[in-house]
Amino acid sequence: QVQLVESGGGLVQAGGSLRLSCAASGRTFSSNAMGWFRQAPGKEREFVAAISWRGGGTYYADSVKGRFTISRDNAKNTVYLQMNSLKPEDTAVYYCAAGRTITTMGSGYDYWGQGTQVTVSS
Repeated sequence: QVQLVESGGGLVQAGGSLRLSCAASGRTFSSNAMGWFRQAPGKEREFVAAISWRGGGTYYADSVKGRFTISRDNAKNTVYLQMNSLKPEDTAVYYCAAGRTITTMGSGYDYWGQGTQVTVSS
């Protein structure tokens, strides 16, 4: 069992930065791939970024490539999402997720956090 708690969301102006954190509890965190997803009002949840359990493999959605960076610290049971050059279209609730293998598919993750709101003003 893995429990996930996101933090770091907030209100930022376009062009600004935020760093999201996802703290995990459970003995298996270091062996889980981790992902970030987001859901804007009236839209479906979409993949943002993912990282393998060792951190050597990462995937990004085209819409965030070059602006967002996913990383993890297994000693701290935490995964991060550094978001730079934020745009109004990045506004959404951001969720972290844990799964057995790295994937861009939400169905591939077994555990989800409660989400943290990110709002980017123009």
